[in-house]
Amino acid sequence: MPRFAANLTMLFTELPMLERFAAAAEAGFEGIEILFPYDIAARDLSRAAISAGLDFVLMNAPPPNWAGGPRGFAAEPGREDRFRSDFDRAVRFAEALRARHIHIMAGYAQGDEARETFTRNLSWAAERAPHVSLTIEPLNPADQPGYFLADFDLAADLIAEVGAPNLGLQFDTYHAQLITGDAMAAWRRHAGITRHIQIAGLPGRHEPAGGMIDYPGFFAALDRSGYKGWVSAEYNPASLTTQGLGWLPRP
Repeated sequence: MPRFAANLTMLFTELPMLERFAAAAEAGFEGIEILFPYDIAARDLSRAAISAGLDFVLMNAPPPNWAGGPRGFAAEPGREDRFRSDFDRAVRFAEALRARHIHIMAGYAQGDEARETFTRNLSWAAERAPHVSLTIEPLNPADQPGYFLADFDLAADLIAEVGAPNLGLQFDTYHAQLITGDAMAAWRRHAGITRHIQIAGLPGRHEPAGGMIDYPGFFAALDRSGYKGWVSAEYNPASLTTQGLGWLPRP
């Protein structure tokens, strides 16, 4: 059975952020991720994770100085300098947290120039921080219209083109189902390049139980494939988080 992490941006929101760590550990999670953790001092987040005995699994980048602005722009032509300066700061933040992965968000752009920009930025980032695990994640166009990376085959092509050992796929079953129509088939196609997984139910992006994705079957497929990474619960609880954790496998 894979190791499960809680996305504290979306789960346990009935509590202040620094109290969510202990709640996640008590609920049975072994790790956590925070999408944009930059509004809280890294030392406080690190202390909360260590106190709860949790691994800090993933965070997004850039930008660390986000204050209501665009959530990622790595594929946007003309913003390369901003990407590079913010990436450096994101890496320093991730190192302070001992975060396992940094998800590089493509941003909202289209066309060949956007692809070239994204590829150059990914190559630069992978070389700039060879000790850091980097991921890219396709987002479905219904929820994120205009987002550059909206196709799993494109993500696979970009990863192959960059050819960096520290760049891989972030596989979100919710987005995979909406993009491809068959999350299980998408997993079989792209399991070999996946280094992080996120899950949510469909429809509604609530608890990963029932609905259009067979999660017991998916977890069994992960075991058969030998996947050794994390599976993060990234969903909107239908009520209080603790009331909807019946899906979480127990040791």
